[in-house]
Amino acid sequence: MLNPGHNGGDASNPGVISRQVPAGFGQSKGCDTTGTQYGYSEHAFNWDVSRRVRTILQSRGVTVIMTRPSDDGIGPCVDERARIGNKAGVAGVVSIHADGAPSSGHGFHASENSRRPDGADVAAASHRLTVAVHDALLAGSGMTTSTYLGSNGYYPRSDLAGLNLATVPATFLEIGNMRNDGDAAIQTSPAGRQRIAAAVADGVLRWLAR
Repeated sequence: MLNPGHNGGDASNPGVISRQVPAGFGQSKGCDTTGTQYGYSEHAFNWDVSRRVRTILQSRGVTVIMTRPSDDGIGPCVDERARIGNKAGVAGVVSIHADGAPSSGHGFHASENSRRPDGADVAAASHRLTVAVHDALLAGSGMTTSTYLGSNGYYPRSDLAGLNLATVPATFLEIGNMRNDGDAAIQTSPAGRQRIAAAVADGVLRWLAR
């Protein structure tokens, strides 16, 4: 499953996306957020890259589902996104985002859950998925690993509902800083987004042993 973060209708519906929903480990958080709004919107970047990844994976015989059907809707809420990924038959979940950090920082990072609630097997598979996509992004996206967050492009987290609530292997990608000129040049270019998508798809295919 591909989970393109946020949605184009979120910004105009603050009452909907601020509604509190379960986020795992006893936490609650807002249904969704608008994502980074800086020139090229993050929700549009996430959607475009996810569609490109889907096309590549489908060409290799992989069945792909998405958490949202378009870039002009609202949500779905983060807990609903997790429920979609937990459906029977889903091998793994890749959440696709971009960051909005201080402009001096650049690069991508990948997150896996820092405390899995559902056993060592899923945790190990999530780690393998995270490493596979991380290595593919480093080799093929045109970006470096993050200079401002995490270590060597890895940033484990326990505050993301999509990771906390997942019962299947899951990883969460922040593919560059939209406020950094170098990263933004890649993100706003169709060729740059295609390069990112090809790297993500390559990592997924390696993880699936396709």
